Amino acid sequence: MSESPVTAPVCYRHPSKETYIRCTRCERSICPDCMNEASVGHQCPECVAQGRRTQRSARTAFGGSAAGKAGTATKTLIGINVVAMVFSIISGGSGAVAGGGMGGLLGGSTPLTSWGGVWTYYIAGNNEFYRLFTAMFLHYGVIHLLLNMYALWILGRQLEGALGPLRFTGLYLLAGLGGNVAAYVFTGIDGGNTVGASTAVFGLMAAMLVLLKRLNLSVAPILPVIVINVIFTFTISGISVPGHLGGMFTGFAAAIALAYAPKDRRGLVQGIGLGAILLVLVVISIARTLSLTT
Repeated sequence: MSESPVTAPVCYRHPSKETYIRCTRCERSICPDCMNEASVGHQCPECVAQGRRTQRSARTAFGGSAAGKAGTATKTLIGINVVAMVFSIISGGSGAVAGGGMGGLLGGSTPLTSWGGVWTYYIAGNNEFYRLFTAMFLHYGVIHLLLNMYALWILGRQLEGALGPLRFTGLYLLAGLGGNVAAYVFTGIDGGNTVGASTAVFGLMAAMLVLLKRLNLSVAPILPVIVINVIFTFTISGISVPGHLGGMFTGFAAAIALAYAPKDRRGLVQGIGLGAILLVLVVISIARTLSLTT
């Protein structure tokens, strides 16, 4: 009686390759091309994929994705503002860069800023509510843009890292919208046009204060910045006081909703909180329009 020859084990994915390596999780034979380094031994591709699916992704203290540490949302928002400035210059020529307000440091009005700024007459008269959103991405000149983008770069990366990109973006857009709604409400029908990311930036300042307080950290780094910017808002002509303060209060409210939501169903509570703020802003905008047109 002859004995059957002893055959070497082969890789379950590559039957033509002999191997004596086994997956430490499922014990299937795997060749060097298929094995993945593990804390102990090696794992096959299927076990690695299964582990990734079951592993919870890292979250921040406020429930956001740790991906916010890369600052992608902040960079994207800056990019949108820069692109809008380029188109504004194209539409308005050299006058869009400088030669306007603040002794000529700011640029003048352009067809793009006229189209997308908070102009009460056109919002109420033509129902151009899109202006309440687009105004936060438009600027009067390069200096105006650089000042706001510098503040966004400093504050945005820190807040995005703490909140995650999705929550940070929601905070930014709500603050910008809130400031523009305030400018709409408190500017007369014959008032001028308002543009700028400062509505959102003021909201970020307030949000930084809330998050530092929630984490029991010192508010000393942000409090003087807020005070100085509020003083500038009231003392320098041509600045939209309601826009800045409206953005600040909206950012403060949004940050409260994000920072103080209970851990149980935190994402749902945060979403409801931000949604409620958005609803209030919509109702205020409609009420303002009705008061001007009826």
